Amino acid sequence: MSKCNQHHLRAIIYDKRGRILSIGENSYLKTHRVMYSLGKAVGKPNAIYLHSEIDAILKCREIHNAYRIVVMRFTTNGYRLAKPCESCMRGINTLTPIKIIEWTTNENCQVDNGTLTDYMKVKR
Repeated sequence: MSKCNQHHLRAIIYDKRGRILSIGENSYLKTHRVMYSLGKAVGKPNAIYLHSEIDAILKCREIHNAYRIVVMRFTTNGYRLAKPCESCMRGINTLTPIKIIEWTTNENCQVDNGTLTDYMKVKR
């Protein structure tokens, strides 16, 4: 099994009513200019491959209604830590009105909850 197929990352964007607006998935082959710009802004210009959070944002047709994003990483052994990287946090902060970010952790398939101001270095 190649390393690319050992785990999957997905991000789901919801509106305030809990309706799914968009689903994104990591790509280990696709690059994107938005990822390049975000990576460069946080000092990681080589981080150009499309992350699930940014993929979900780019696919979302109703981004103005986006309220919550859930990021999940799962393997054959269960859920794993999927906290958005600094580039993705910056993208969520600058490209969307999202107020709640959730991600899976390694322990007991729990989901950590928090608002952007709890996890971002720059408050809105």
